Amino acid sequence: MGLRSICLRDFVIVKELALDLSQGFTALTGETGAGKSILVDAIQLALGARSDNAFIREGATRTEISAEFDCPATCHPWLEQGGFELAEVLLLRRVIDSQGKSRAWINGSVATATQLRELGNYLLDIHGQHAWQSLTRPDTVRELLDGYAGLRSDTVAIFWQEWKRAQKALLDGRTALASAQEELERLDWQISEIEKLAPGESEWEELNLGHSRLAHAQTLIETAHSALDRLENDETGARSGLSRAKGLLDSQTHVEPAFQELADVLRSSLEQAEDVAHSLHAYLRNANPDPERLQQLDQRITQWIALARRYRQEPRDLYGLAASWRQKRAQIDSQADIATLEANENNAREKYLKEAKKLSESRQQAAPRLAHAVSALIQELGMQGGRFEVALSPSVQPTASGLDEVSFLVAGHAGAAPRPVGKVASGGELSRIALAIAVTTSQLGEVQTLIFDEVDAGIGGTVAQTVGRLMRQLGMDRQVLAVTHLPQVAACADHHLVVTKQEEAGTIASSVNEVVEGQRITEIARMIGGKLGSAASLAHAREMLEWGRGGEGTAHFLTP
Repeated sequence: MGLRSICLRDFVIVKELALDLSQGFTALTGETGAGKSILVDAIQLALGARSDNAFIREGATRTEISAEFDCPATCHPWLEQGGFELAEVLLLRRVIDSQGKSRAWINGSVATATQLRELGNYLLDIHGQHAWQSLTRPDTVRELLDGYAGLRSDTVAIFWQEWKRAQKALLDGRTALASAQEELERLDWQISEIEKLAPGESEWEELNLGHSRLAHAQTLIETAHSALDRLENDETGARSGLSRAKGLLDSQTHVEPAFQELADVLRSSLEQAEDVAHSLHAYLRNANPDPERLQQLDQRITQWIALARRYRQEPRDLYGLAASWRQKRAQIDSQADIATLEANENNAREKYLKEAKKLSESRQQAAPRLAHAVSALIQELGMQGGRFEVALSPSVQPTASGLDEVSFLVAGHAGAAPRPVGKVASGGELSRIALAIAVTTSQLGEVQTLIFDEVDAGIGGTVAQTVGRLMRQLGMDRQVLAVTHLPQVAACADHHLVVTKQEEAGTIASSVNEVVEGQRITEIARMIGGKLGSAASLAHAREMLEWGRGGEGTAHFLTP
C-alpha cells in the first residue's frame, strides 16, 4: 500500500492529529490558508527534510511527527546494512525542539536525517507545485530521463572519480619530477636528524610525567605518609572512627532495623579506606628520590626541545613529523615513475569512456520514447498540437554523470519549432508539462506512494478533468495523495480529506477529516465556487462526483 498513517503533535497550527490513509487516490482539499500543505511538510520532515523550530506550534516546546509505511522488499538490504529492524511496517519518528535540533528513529532505533532521506527514496516521490522550475536545471532533467529509462550512472561516476585521481597523480608526478632530487636530499637529511633522537610515539608524554614525579618525589612521599596517618591513627584515624561508628550502629540494629542499612554503608566505606591504605603502603615501598634518573630525563627533554625548535614544531609533534617526512619521500619516489602514472591515467580514461558511451547510447534510445509519451499526454492536458522533445548534446567536458547534456524542448502548438522549456512556455503550460512528466516517469518507479502538492495550479476546465482522471488511473496500482484546489480533480478521488481551520481558545488550529457522501458533496460545491449551500452548486457537485467515479476508463498512459 505505502503510507499507512501519520501522526502529528504541536506541528505548525495542528495541536494533535492521527490520520489513517488508504490505498488508491486521495484528494486533500480545504480553504486557502487552512493548511493543506502541512501534511506534505510533515511527511517531508519525517523523511529527513531540514529541521526548523518554525514548525513548532506557538506555545509548545517541541513538535513530533510519526509516519508508518508498509516496508517494501526493495529497502530490506538498506535496513539490514544500517542495523535497523526488519518488520512488515516501517515506523519513522522525528522530534524537533525549540532550538531547531531534531532526533529521529527508524523502527525504534536512533537514525540520522541523512538516513531518513536515503530511506525516503524507497518509499515515496513528492512532486511540488513549482516542479516546473526544475525543468530548466540540467541535473534534474538528466535524472528524469535516466529515471524514466531505468538507467543508473553510479558506475560511470566511480570510473570518473578513478580517472580524476589518476590525472592528478600524473600531474603531481610531472611537477615533482623537476625538483625531486633536491627535495629527496633535503628529506633524507631531516629524517636522519630525527632518527638520531629516535623519538617514541608516546615518549614525550612519558618523559614529562616521569620528570614531574621525580621532581616532586619528596612532596609525594610526605603526602602519602600524611594521608596514611589520617587513615590509620588509632585515636583520630578515619578507619578507627568508621569502625567505631559501625560498631555502635550494629549494637542497636535489633532495636532500630534502619540502622542496618547505615551500618552496611559504613562497612563499605571502611573497606574502601582499607584499600586506599593498602595502595599507599605499596606506593611508599617503591617511591624513592632518584637524582641520577632525574638528570637523565632532563637531558632527554632538552634534546627533544632543541630539535623541535630547529623545525619550529611542538616537541609532542616530532614523532608524527618524522612519519610524514617518510611518507612524503615514498610519495615522491612513486610519482617519479611517470611511465606507470601515464599508463594508469590512460587505463582509467578508457574505462570511463567505455562505460559513459554505453550510458549515452541508452539515453539516445530512451529520449524519443519519453518525448513521445509526454507529447501524447500534453494533448490531453489542453496543449493540442504541442510537441515535447528530449535533446541530447555532447557535454563541454566529461562529468561524473557521463558525456551528455540533456534538455527539454517544447513546441506550444502545431508548426512551432521546439525551443527550451523555460523560454517558450507560459506558467500554465509549464505546470501541465511538469505534470505530464511527473505522471509519465512516476508510473515506472518502484515507490508505492506518490504525492502531488498543487501541481495542478494554473489549469482548469476540461484539462482539470483530465488531471483528475490521470490521478485516479495512477491510483489503481499506487497510493496517490494530491493536494488540490480543483473540484474536477477532487471529484475523481477514491478518498477525500478536508483540512479545516478553526479558532480554539484564542489560537488558530487545523484539523483533517475524511468526508463521504453528503459532506463530500458540500466540499465539492464549495470548491466549485457557487453560492454556499445553493441547490445549483450542490447539484453540480453531485454531477461532478458521478462523473469522477466513472471517468477513469477514458484515461490512458503511454509506457516506454
